[in-house]
Amino acid sequence: MSNLMEENTLDIVLDVKVKVTVQLGSAQLPMRDVLELTAGSVVQLLQHASDPVGLFVNDKLVAYGEVVVVEDNFGIKITELVGSAKP
Repeated sequence: MSNLMEENTLDIVLDVKVKVTVQLGSAQLPMRDVLELTAGSVVQLLQHASDPVGLFVNDKLVAYGEVVVVEDNFGIKITELVGSAKP
């Protein structure tokens, strides 16, 4: 396959939208507790505040990071790519 053909194919794929999700934490609750949730309820997560959050692309973990605030929005600062060696 020629480089030009490969570049054209890659250009098409690069425009495909994927679902990006950041998982802050999780918890396991009995259904009884879930049914009792109301506005103002607090659900304690299993993660600590200092733990990294997971960045998922199409439900596959690809990186870890720290939650940051950018203007009035949340963001994530990537600290480690999954599968990459730590320095």
